[in-house]
Amino acid sequence: MNAQRPAGQDPWDDRIDGDADGEPAFKPLTREEAQDLKARLPKLSAWSLLAWQAVAGAVMVALWGLLSLQGDKTWSALFGAVSVVVPNALMAWGLTRRSTMDGGTPLLSFFAWELVKIILAVAILVAVAAGFPPLSWAALLSTLVVTLKANWLVLLRQGRIRK
Repeated sequence: MNAQRPAGQDPWDDRIDGDADGEPAFKPLTREEAQDLKARLPKLSAWSLLAWQAVAGAVMVALWGLLSLQGDKTWSALFGAVSVVVPNALMAWGLTRRSTMDGGTPLLSFFAWELVKIILAVAILVAVAAGFPPLSWAALLSTLVVTLKANWLVLLRQGRIRK
């Protein structure tokens, strides 16, 4: 990780070590290149990602219900899906509302809503663990993970992630 730099080279220089032609590691796009990239990538909203997460959670709840035929496992799976979808829905709502923002407010807003999302998700999981004695951790955690990873499937399907 700590590659040797030639003597006299600025440690904050963004060139890749060993790059013979001196090209920077990051090349900013021109206006035309940025517009072309934006036109090629389909529009993706937070609400469509949330819908896919809800579908993945519902599928997992149905699978746990049909395969186990036990109500406690089905409820546990439902709690796992809810602990992902509800906080994400609250964050999506908070970030997509129209408001008058200056230059730094969107970043601060993102961090604030991310904090709210994390606190709500932890609160849901703690409440479920404390208030639902027949909890099946396998059902809850597997549904939680699949629901979280549904975003990657959407991005992969749209070609935003290279295989």
